Amino acid sequence: MKTPAFWYRPAGALAGLLAPAGSLYGLGGALRMWLTTPRRAGVPVLCIGNLVAGGAGKTPVAVSILQALTARGVAAHALTRGHGGAERGPLAVDPARHGAADVGDEALLLAEHAPTWVARDRAAGARAAAAAGAQAIVMDDGFQNPALAKDLSLLVVDGATGFGNGRLVPAGPLREPVARGLARADAVVVMGDDRAGVAARVAPLPVLRARIEADEAELAGRRVLAFAGIGRPEKFFDTLRALGAGVAEAHPFADHHPYREDEVRRLLARAEALAAEPVTTAKDAVRLPTALRDRVRVLPVRAAWDDPAALDTLLDRLVAKGGRRGEAA
Repeated sequence: MKTPAFWYRPAGALAGLLAPAGSLYGLGGALRMWLTTPRRAGVPVLCIGNLVAGGAGKTPVAVSILQALTARGVAAHALTRGHGGAERGPLAVDPARHGAADVGDEALLLAEHAPTWVARDRAAGARAAAAAGAQAIVMDDGFQNPALAKDLSLLVVDGATGFGNGRLVPAGPLREPVARGLARADAVVVMGDDRAGVAARVAPLPVLRARIEADEAELAGRRVLAFAGIGRPEKFFDTLRALGAGVAEAHPFADHHPYREDEVRRLLARAEALAAEPVTTAKDAVRLPTALRDRVRVLPVRAAWDDPAALDTLLDRLVAKGGRRGEAA
């Protein structure tokens, strides 16, 4: 579904009406935590999660950490649920064979950078990765999934919107109460300018600061038709404007939206009528019909760290845990 606008406004009548359902949602999550015994993967597990439903920037952070671990000589594998895909796993993702309908969009993006596994059962997926030679596992999402024990958990929070109206789904964007989530986290990554006061809210947890960057100078001054099916499409549209592109029209879709061929052709025809170039995200591009992908421009993004040394310190802890386990074996 599309992210409801009222999730990121001061709690109003609709949020209040849905609050009892949110309480039940929170109780269900708490019971799941209490009744599940986490299982170890045998190798260090780093979880990149968040407390809200929707886009906070987890996947670019996961990619950045996979690259950093690989640069250290660590055989890091990615693990994801495969949201939007039909495969239950554990399954090693092969971009030459699998599409977004099989393994989901995030899995395909992660697989461009490291061996990637899709598994609804995260513990089984982690064991499969370890058996295949993973020395560390980076989970994209899964912070609220208690089945797999985590050695290091980073919460990614959008600095512009923070925790929204502070209510639980469906009354707000929260997957669980903020205090409960922070109690299990090792650090918080604030994405972009901290206009919502996130750093003060999460103290005394360590705060890392990062931002989503796009390197597309060619878009400056160009007229574009933008479309995106991500957690918060407005962030993508704002990024294009910040690059100097003229957004003639912006078309938001629900997160993980599976694009039909007729739907994309209508977007292409509208772009032509507006004398605009169609542009979307890398996450959306893998969900486009194969025959039409080369007709849409993709805006690649990456996570850029304000203080890379702070991230290195956390990764040192993770790598050290892996070394201690190897010595014990």
